[in-house]
Amino acid sequence: MAPPRIARVFGAVNIGSFRVSAMIAGISETGEMVVLGSGHRAAQGIKRGYVTDMQAATYAVRDAVERAEKMANTSIGSVWIGASGAGLASQVAQVEIDIGGRQIEEDDIEHLLVAARDVVQPDGRMVLHAQPAHYTLDGADGVADPKGLHAERLGVDVHVMLADGAPVRNITEAVQNAHLQVEAVVASPIAAGFACLNAEERDLGVALVEFGAEVTNVSVYAAGMLLGLVTIPIGSGDVTDAIASAFGIRRFQAERLKCVHGSAIASPADHREMIPVNAPGDETTGPLARHADDKNRIPRAELISVITGEVGRLMEEVSRALKALGFTGQRGQQVVLTGGGAELAGLADYAQSALGKPVRIGRPQHLKGLAEAHATPGFSTLAGLVLYAAADPIDIRAVGKRYQPTMRYSGLGLVHRVYRAMREYF
Repeated sequence: MAPPRIARVFGAVNIGSFRVSAMIAGISETGEMVVLGSGHRAAQGIKRGYVTDMQAATYAVRDAVERAEKMANTSIGSVWIGASGAGLASQVAQVEIDIGGRQIEEDDIEHLLVAARDVVQPDGRMVLHAQPAHYTLDGADGVADPKGLHAERLGVDVHVMLADGAPVRNITEAVQNAHLQVEAVVASPIAAGFACLNAEERDLGVALVEFGAEVTNVSVYAAGMLLGLVTIPIGSGDVTDAIASAFGIRRFQAERLKCVHGSAIASPADHREMIPVNAPGDETTGPLARHADDKNRIPRAELISVITGEVGRLMEEVSRALKALGFTGQRGQQVVLTGGGAELAGLADYAQSALGKPVRIGRPQHLKGLAEAHATPGFSTLAGLVLYAAADPIDIRAVGKRYQPTMRYSGLGLVHRVYRAMREYF
């Protein structure tokens, strides 16, 4: 049987501090998302989510895309790109209009979205997304599609993602210099949420912790939308640097030790196990590591101690962020860890103990044809970008301007809606 015909193709590029990755996926005629090709390479010219060398960043983007194109045996001209730095911030706005008890029509919904667009207050920052999360009828939450229903008042909760303009323009330019059009810049917590979280989790309440190489994003979802976001300038690269400093070795050696022998959980056998600093075949190269024996081996217990010290520091920051976001009640206690740093052995168990909440590792879901090497937490944002592109969510900035509506505010306005939702769900 011939494979299903691809009706539409999507391209995505995630520009991270550790790696730049690209994916090409398509929607089949049966509506199934199929990964056609994916590729990645080491990041260049990127520091904590910000472009620091335009030429190097552009080269990395072009190389990653070409690898994906070679695997997919097709080329792309435009991509959705992910942003993890750029001073991301999240807001929720609510607007209501009078309906008068009659049946809601399509024009009423457009009228409402135009009103919501005028309420968004970026305060000089760039709006990445301004999307309706759900509608309300006479104050009742959770309406996905109000068309055809009756109400006195129709309202909408709009999720707004803001970013600093200059860093986003730098990321966009790096991609455009690689001869690609940018369809949209998508905040990485939004993309990772598409890949790792199901609808029920987003409705009940869940915290998504994206543990990247140099940035960790902590976001809280409830009532089906992202309510708040905190960015922590710490990542798995800081763990690597701590290992390199503790043993006086190169970063690439420290990264290998972390990935091959590292863990966030200690065991009684660690004190008896000596692990080689160098890779097989390289035993005679380089100086002896600090605390190493004559064969350049170090006690695994010392490696684990360094790792847990850094992970503990991160978990303190994550716990502080969750409290600031109101994720402290009895409901909606699930925490999902994703990102490249989440691939560290034992991290879920450590985080569950440190945070006092159930923790699972989030991986890309619902993607046929995804290479096994890319079906990992480190590629969640990349996979989420193509899912986001296929979902094509409404952005209120694209709604027509044929109305000049008279608005009636609910009194909650910007941000205050966040706290009401948090009280309800947490």
